[in-house]
Order: sequence, then structure tokens, then C-alpha cells
Amino acid sequence: MAYLGDTVSRRRTRLPSIYRSGGKRVFDLLFVLVAAPIVFPLVLVFALIIRRDGGPAFFKQSRVGKNGKLFSCLKLRTMAVDADKRLADLCAADPDIAAEWTAFQKLANDPRITRFGKFLRATSLDELPQFWNILVGDMSLIGPRPFMPEQEALYSDSRSAAYFKLRPGVSGAWQVSSRNASTFAERFEFDEEYYANLTFAGDIKTVLKTVVVVLRHQGS
Repeated sequence: MAYLGDTVSRRRTRLPSIYRSGGKRVFDLLFVLVAAPIVFPLVLVFALIIRRDGGPAFFKQSRVGKNGKLFSCLKLRTMAVDADKRLADLCAADPDIAAEWTAFQKLANDPRITRFGKFLRATSLDELPQFWNILVGDMSLIGPRPFMPEQEALYSDSRSAAYFKLRPGVSGAWQVSSRNASTFAERFEFDEEYYANLTFAGDIKTVLKTVVVVLRHQGS
């Protein structure tokens, strides 16, 4: 009996490492392949709708990935074409907006978001093109929220190392929780906890929570 107990114990300690080292990547690829017949037609329809205002359908932005490697993160465009200029003008004209952006790296009421973009963000459907990022290995289905290179100093101030050990996720612990209320610097707490407790069951639970967020239009 002691031998059997030791075997079970060793299996329990090995399972998380197996999922970390390769199982998580297999899960990502299988999920993308199964979802592709639904996801890619949706992306095409949404892209055609977005193109009606004359701007590009997709938004590509440099993000920090695993081990600090930069990659191009894809999203459906939800903002006006001149969004960066508008943000600079808003921050220059209103100190409160500038302070909000500094703390949260987002605005609760962002005038740059288009009408259709509000729907895409509320449902998190603007992130569907990131399935391509998963396919090529830049991202994972579940993981930390990817941040921009210029935001790395803000994140590094937290002294968190978990983010850089993982592929950023299309969804994740922060994305399905109090993301609208937490500051940018508080993300590291979600990342540290996720890395410490990374399991297949945990990722499945987050996938189910993501579905709820989408159906309830709780995205941002």
C-alpha cells in the first residue's frame, strides 16, 4: 500500500509540470483548431463591418511576450483611426484624464471607441484575431494580459517575474475578474497567483468564466 501511495503522490506532483511544459500548448492548438470554423467566419464578417468607415479592419500593436520577446498582437479595430493623437490631446487638455490613464492604462469612458467597437469590446469579440497569435505560438488561450513595451517599466516596478515565464493569454485571471476596477500595477498579483497554481482544470474554469463575460457583455 505504501508503494501505491508513493506512486500516486509522485503522479500528482508531476501532472502540473507536464501541463506547464507541453500540455498547455497542446490544449491551445486543439482549442484553436476546433473553434476555427466558427471564429474565422465571425472575424471576416466583423472585419467587413469595421471597414465601412474607411479605416483598416485590424489593429496590430507590439506587445511583450514570454521571456520579454516582442510580438505583434492582433485585434479587430475598435477605435477611431487617429486614436493615439486623440489620447495625447485628451491627456494634455484634462489632468484628470491623464491621471486615469497613468493609473489604469485605459479610460472608463473612452471617446475614441467607435459605436461598433463598443459592442466588440463589451463582448471581447475584438480579440478573436488573437487566435492567430495562439496558432503561431505568441500567445496562449489563458494567461496574463499582454502589455505594450512602453508599459514594461510600470509592470517591472511590481517586481513580478511570473508574466515573463508565460505566454500572454487571450483571456486569463485578470481578464475575467475585476479588471475594470484594478490598476495596471495590480495585474502582477493575478499573474503570480496564476503561475503558482497553473493547472489544466484551472484553465478550463477560466474558459468557462470567459464565456460568461462574453454573454453578459462584461468586457472592456
